[in-house]
Amino acid sequence: MEIFNWAYKLFRDLDFSRTSASYGNLVVNIIVIIIVAFILDFISKRILVAAFTVFAKRTKTAFDDILVENKATKYVAHLVPTYFVYVTIPIVLKSFAYWEKFFEKGMSIFMIFLFLWIIRSVLHSLKDYLKTKPAYSDKPIDSYIQVLMIILWIFAGISIILTLFGLKIETLLGALGAISAIILLIFRDTILGFVASIQVSVNDMVRIGDWITIDKYGADGDVIEINLATVKVRNFDNTTTTLPTYSLISDSFKNWRGMVTSGGRRIKRNILIKTNSVRFVSGDEIEELKKIQLIKSYIDHRQADIDKFNSQNSVDKSIQINGRNMTNLGLFRKYINQYIENHPAINKDMTMMCRHLQPTEKGIPIEIYAFTTDKRWVNYEYIMADIFDHVIAAVKYFDLEIFELPSNNNTVFVETDGDH
Repeated sequence: MEIFNWAYKLFRDLDFSRTSASYGNLVVNIIVIIIVAFILDFISKRILVAAFTVFAKRTKTAFDDILVENKATKYVAHLVPTYFVYVTIPIVLKSFAYWEKFFEKGMSIFMIFLFLWIIRSVLHSLKDYLKTKPAYSDKPIDSYIQVLMIILWIFAGISIILTLFGLKIETLLGALGAISAIILLIFRDTILGFVASIQVSVNDMVRIGDWITIDKYGADGDVIEINLATVKVRNFDNTTTTLPTYSLISDSFKNWRGMVTSGGRRIKRNILIKTNSVRFVSGDEIEELKKIQLIKSYIDHRQADIDKFNSQNSVDKSIQINGRNMTNLGLFRKYINQYIENHPAINKDMTMMCRHLQPTEKGIPIEIYAFTTDKRWVNYEYIMADIFDHVIAAVKYFDLEIFELPSNNNTVFVETDGDH
């Protein structure tokens, strides 16, 4: 085109040789194209960004606002100068076939990267948008986006190699197959993380916000981020533990989500009763224990059944062991049952019991098994402490004793001089 030859004519008028004039014309045209491309880029960005910003403010959805924040419109605006350069440079390089091939490859690679950045900004905008939605707040959106970006980078890498070396796709795939062992070794963690992210997402093993415990890594807290390579856990001491994503499928861990979403948080704790403090209760003691309101009706009903049985079977009660009797431990267990059943913080629709465990060398474990309605940690601990404060204080009313290791307070230490 004549418009691209004006510099050539100027150089010829200045007595430059044909070769010098041709190269001078090429340099001038490239400079002009670059300047025009920068001007087009500036104008297109101003117009497109301004127009899209006004459009985003007028719409109800926040997605277009996030697109603006992630500079998606700026990347799209680059398409205008890119197209201009892609059309004009081949005309300028028409007489320079050798350089034209390099230009075509360079522009193709640039356009691959440009499209990749546009898609990346859209995906990041989608990620930020979905995180604002309650339905997706606990989903590993970062992992999904990273998986898509890895796939796009793989396609982009293959396209760049094909463009640079003029290869066919079959040849490239054959070469990659031959070096697959090396690729697997280099990208082992990435591949494991990729597979783990898919399994974690599909099987809904972990969500953002879940409380998980992994003893191997010292993690005990809430999941704050799940991506392709790592999972971040904010521990309850405000430290952060970072662990590989594939450890969620290769190692054992505890997810407390079931407890959080259930109707209560479990109390499972026992006190140890001295074995030699367990005994039958006498008639006078029974009358005294009837003053405890929670078990009065139980004692009346139970004592009537026992008296009837002993009478019908002519039991010799001169020895207390004969026939049926009540024990102080049995009445204590019944009292605990009644107490937790009447406690306002215990979920009555879930399992409640006070059970007698296998006796040990330290005494008889009496365990409370119940669920609190309030699952928040601080409140849960307060409720459990309140229950056991009462239970421990109630032990003496049943003439029972709690096991404790002997104290060393009476031990006397004698310090001497010289050798020992």
